[in-house]
Order: sequence, then C-alpha cells, then structure tokens
Amino acid sequence: MTFTSPYLLLTLLALPTTAALYWLARRRRMRYAVRYTNVDLLAAVAGGREWRRFVAPSIVALALATLCVAVARPHMHAVVTRDKATVILVLDISGSMHSTDVKPSRLAAAQRAMHVFLDHAPKRLKVGLVLFAAEAQVATPPTTDHVLLGQAIDSAGDFQGFGGTAIGDALAVAVRLGLQSVGISQPGGNAALDLHVRHLAAVTTPASSGLVSILFLSDGRQNRGVLKPLQGAARARDAGIPVYTVALGSNGSTLNLPSQPGGLNGGFTIISPNGPFPNLAGLEPDPKTLRAIARMTGGRFFRAKTAGAAEAAYRTLGSSIGRRPGHVEVTDDFLAGALVLLVLGGGISALWAPRLP
Repeated sequence: MTFTSPYLLLTLLALPTTAALYWLARRRRMRYAVRYTNVDLLAAVAGGREWRRFVAPSIVALALATLCVAVARPHMHAVVTRDKATVILVLDISGSMHSTDVKPSRLAAAQRAMHVFLDHAPKRLKVGLVLFAAEAQVATPPTTDHVLLGQAIDSAGDFQGFGGTAIGDALAVAVRLGLQSVGISQPGGNAALDLHVRHLAAVTTPASSGLVSILFLSDGRQNRGVLKPLQGAARARDAGIPVYTVALGSNGSTLNLPSQPGGLNGGFTIISPNGPFPNLAGLEPDPKTLRAIARMTGGRFFRAKTAGAAEAAYRTLGSSIGRRPGHVEVTDDFLAGALVLLVLGGGISALWAPRLP
C-alpha cells in the first residue's frame, strides 16, 4: 500500500496520546459514596461485565485510526485498465463456420465466446469488430459501448461476403483499425497503411506498445485475399500489436449449409458428376498457421475443438488483455469503513450502557 500524503499518517499519534490522557484521568478521578438499598440489583448492573466498558471505546478508536489512514489517501496495488487500450475482435464468418462439429455451430460458439470476453473485459476497454470471409470489413469501430458491440456480434451471420477465407487481409484491416483507435490516422489505402506501420515500428517504445491487441478466430485455411497470413502478421508485429489466435473446430466436420456452385458457401465446394458437395477436408482449421501468427506477434495461440474450450480461451483473454499493473486509490473504502465502525461503536455503547430503575 502507498499513500499520496504519507506525512498525514502522523495523525495516528493522537490515538495513543488520547489513551494515555484517559488512563491518567481514571487514576485521578474522585470516588463517590453510593447509598442504595437494593445491593443485589446494584451488583447485577455494575459488576461482572467489566470488559464491556472497553468494547465501544476500542471500536471508536479503530474508526478514528481508519480516518487517519484515509486522510493520507491510500492506494492499493492492482491491475488497472490501460488508458486508450483497444482490442479488435476478428471473426471468420465464412461458410464453414456453419459447420456443426462444434455445437450448436462454429459460428454460434464463436459468438458466445466473444460475449464471454465482453463479460470479463474492463468496461472502459474500447473494443472493435472485424468480420471476414473472402474480404474483410469493419462491423463496429472501437467503442466502450459493449452492448452495441454485442448486438453486432449477434448479427455477424448476416454479413454478406464472397466465399473464402482471407486471413492476411483481415489482419491488415484489424491493424489499421487498431492504430486509428490510438490516434494514428491512415487516410489512404494499403500504401498508406504500409507507411504508417513502418513509421510506428521505428518509433515504438515500451511505453507506447501494448495499447492495441487483436483477438483473431478462424476455422479454416487461407484460400482468398491479397496478403498471405504471415504477411498480415508481419504488419501487426511491426506495429507492436500482439495477435491472440483461436483455431476453432475439430478435424472431422459436417456442414449444415446448402452447397452452392462456385464456392459461395465458403470456398470449399467442389463439383462432382452428381452436383456440388462440400469438401470436408477444407473445413479443417489451420492451427499451424494461427500458431505461427501468434508466435510472430508476441500473442498466444488457443486450440478450441469445443464451444467450452472457445469460451475458456476468451474468458482468459477478457481477464488479462487491456490491463496493466498499477495503483487504485481506496480512500473511499477507508471512509466507509470508518463510518461503519462509528455507527457500530455508538450502537454498542447505547445498548450496553448501564441503566438504573
């Protein structure tokens, strides 16, 4: 514990001084003769419970000590939310996310996991959402309105995009969105993004790093897009942005979605003499690539074969990302404690005060 005004703790010296004066006064008090005919009643009222007379004064003394500590403005070591901290959630919503190997579906499990993250994340944390399939788009800019973000997550299935999985492009969009959130404007296309990322890599310091994090969930392998996955990861690394990746899905999959020619259901449809049908091998996640992305950027990789595993991963991230070691002022807690002690001491004093008929 630390104090803003530690010298005010000297006010605690008033307590032993007061106690000493009280003890001296008791030694010098006058003795009065008491005439009372009912000796048994007097003994019942005045004797046998000598310790009670010290309870209320002790509680009041403790309350005063608590007030003395409060005026020094105490601070406790704690994990606090980083100022301007931003998290970009990136969600794969390609056709394969409708696979039911993760119950009730991969997409529903991912949406639930993101809600778990919001439940455990600091309320002041700015969170944005990027959705991607063959292309990526910003669904929600970074905001502290987690209710609004939750609604966007629930509507992720309405995203209209071409089939496929563009991991590298999605990472680039998330990097750009995160940098804009912390005050780095990127008013151009990819060339402007490259320029700003290179500039940030040159000036990044330990004090400015860690403000942005990316939580990236995908259930497939890249088969669309301009940037390769590790190229997108390199942009995040150069910007000092860790990417935490989640590979969702098991190795065996069933796709609960009508197949469409041309790969519009996620880029995994092949044509046979009997018509289009899903290529189940294409529905397998790519943990090797996602692990490499996390390692390159200083993030962490999670393998989620079940909905419970996905929720556990996002619960862990929600309890840690966007925070840093710091101090929290607890003056109000000490003042509240002192008030409770004063009320308690006064109540006990009134309850146990001797009464004569």
